[in-house]
Amino acid sequence: MAEVEDSIALRVLVLALVILGIVATDIAADTRFSLWAVPSSMVGAIWANYSRQNPNIPVKFCIAIGMLVALGALFGRLLGELNDTRLSLAELLIQLQVLHSFDTPRRKDLGYSIVIGLILLGVAATLSQTLSFAPVLLLFLAIALPTLVLDYRSRLGLKQLSFKKEKFNKQNSSSLNFKFLIQSFLLILGLGLLIFAVMPRFPGYQLRTFPVSSPINVKGSFTGRSIINPGYVRQGNGNNQGNVTGKGRNGQPGKVDDSFYYGFNSQMNQNLRGEMKPKVVMRVRSQAEGFWRVLAFDKYTGKGWEISRNEEVTTFRRSPWSYQIFLTPQAITGKTKEIIQTYTVVADLPNLIPAMADPKEIYFPTPVIAVDKENGLRSPVELSENLTYTVVSAVPYRDRTALGKAATKYPSHIQKYYLNIPPEIAEKVRQRTEKILADYNQERVSRSLDNKSLDSPYEKALYLAQYLKQNYSIPENPFGLPYLDEKEDLVAAFLFKNKGGYPDHFSTVLTVMLRSIGIPARLVAGFAPGEFNPFTGMYIVRNTDAYAMTEVYFPKHGWFTFDPIPNHPLIPPSIEETQTFSVLRSFWHWVAGWLPSPVTGLLNNVFGAIFSWITSAIAWFLALFSQGWLGILTGLILATTASFFCWLFWVQWLSWLNRRWLHKLPPMESLYQQMLQWTAKKGLGKHPAQTPLEYGRVSYQHHSPATAQVIDEICQAYVSWRYGGDTPNWKQLRQKWQELKQRKSDRPH
Repeated sequence: MAEVEDSIALRVLVLALVILGIVATDIAADTRFSLWAVPSSMVGAIWANYSRQNPNIPVKFCIAIGMLVALGALFGRLLGELNDTRLSLAELLIQLQVLHSFDTPRRKDLGYSIVIGLILLGVAATLSQTLSFAPVLLLFLAIALPTLVLDYRSRLGLKQLSFKKEKFNKQNSSSLNFKFLIQSFLLILGLGLLIFAVMPRFPGYQLRTFPVSSPINVKGSFTGRSIINPGYVRQGNGNNQGNVTGKGRNGQPGKVDDSFYYGFNSQMNQNLRGEMKPKVVMRVRSQAEGFWRVLAFDKYTGKGWEISRNEEVTTFRRSPWSYQIFLTPQAITGKTKEIIQTYTVVADLPNLIPAMADPKEIYFPTPVIAVDKENGLRSPVELSENLTYTVVSAVPYRDRTALGKAATKYPSHIQKYYLNIPPEIAEKVRQRTEKILADYNQERVSRSLDNKSLDSPYEKALYLAQYLKQNYSIPENPFGLPYLDEKEDLVAAFLFKNKGGYPDHFSTVLTVMLRSIGIPARLVAGFAPGEFNPFTGMYIVRNTDAYAMTEVYFPKHGWFTFDPIPNHPLIPPSIEETQTFSVLRSFWHWVAGWLPSPVTGLLNNVFGAIFSWITSAIAWFLALFSQGWLGILTGLILATTASFFCWLFWVQWLSWLNRRWLHKLPPMESLYQQMLQWTAKKGLGKHPAQTPLEYGRVSYQHHSPATAQVIDEICQAYVSWRYGGDTPNWKQLRQKWQELKQRKSDRPH
């Protein structure tokens, strides 16, 4: 019969690990498994310890039956979780662990429980979207260290600790050294954070199963023509065109809602004033940073925008056995990259579905969605709290050279909808735009344009966006600008009267200016990427991250955004940027957000100079190998020399650490350790199983009598001091030891 595990301490610690795994799953997935699983596991652990010496055949039979029932329940749950089975599998694992806890007589059985606790923690890590999971992870690590120590002692057959009878004094501290455990905990934590920060991030979602909320039933028929924004109060006649009361109709003065972005509607009234109160609305996990696009407008009204073809939408249905909905791909010939994003709604949003540009698949909990003519996604229901969905987008690469060569012959449907300007301002805006472009060579407002000639729509769009950033301003007071009169135009007031406007006004002005010179453009509204949390890998998106940009059409390449708003990047985040080590950069941005601006600026300059020098040095070194045999030889010589100095530094560093460690030890302990290190270098080190006295006696067989006598005296003095409490004459012993090391004739026999 296998040996029974009698260590109460080990059993308690294993139970604690299992409970932490269950609690972590509850915290990460917002479930309530702990309410029944934790007390059941405790009861099972007590019963297993009480009956560990018995065969427990009836209990084993009941456990087997219970596991079969749990497996059957899993298959039933999987029918409702077609795309994301992690939570169902975690529930099965918790049920199996509760059953298993009633029969854990051997150390191996406790080992299974440790593994289950670790797996539950891993599942919780994949489900977690906030830092609330972090304290449980640290606590799990702190408990896991002594658990592994006791498990290892059990494997070696050593006597287990008894908390009632044995005190942790200096003589037995090696059994469970709390100082060592604390140091190990801090070391593992530090190394883990360092590895996490610098580890390359490769694209995830390799398995084609994506998180989606439970199915949502839709009552009645869904046409997709209505936009439901909780921030707008509907008129009593049920008009679904986005007119509002209390907050300003289309073009009329009013105040913005303090919670919901005013632009997420079929009409966008930019004659509103005010600002929103920040609150988190979404958490996004994405393979690349991007602009979470919501909807676009094609018709400029003079004081805002409208979706002129709001009634023309296309509905897409999913199959009954899958959450996957295939969308019509955009007709572009340029290179694209598949980007997968998963969105979790934290606060109520309109029935508009945020997604990166050019979505081709969506995994959504409703049986149908709609797509409008501006490629905006619409849901049959408002996006409520805790709703989760996944989007697969074919995002086009932003190749400046290719876009600069794009044709300027636009299809008729593009010219029809994306070149319209109110006739009252068309000529005046065109003249102003052409004058800005004509003065390009004299003004040179941006070095980022590389002094390129403005001979293409792409370069003109870049220049105009940068021009608006540097020559017009945003008022500090959200109510600082007067409301527009009934016959006043927003673009004209921006360019010729106010010399600026609010952030979204910049995008409106750029869009109209581009249209005035024959470049198709439209206004697009959505969310900025948000604040990246390097610990969860999620983008935290707030309602105040919503804003509008300009989208410009390039034949065969599609729509690309330009951001003319001051203090925003000219070009939104692009998939061209490498994401391999982006977590380190995002981690620094997260830390910098907590530091004062002067400190952040100083550190940015210092680290920027260091990284610039390192990058230049690496590029110069690699360039040597492309300069023929002489360059290769030079590179090898430099690499060998650098390796030698690194090795020399490493040896000296270890030597310094060793001297520092010896200096901190008591004199007798230090002398004994020095002696062991010296004999180890001679090839006759002490075996871990040998006692000091045994080693002293064996030394006569391998060393000269004089050397062996000194070694034996040091060993005896060390034992007397360490275990007998005597005070040896360590100064005399040190003198003998120094004389011994100076001899050159001592050699092993």
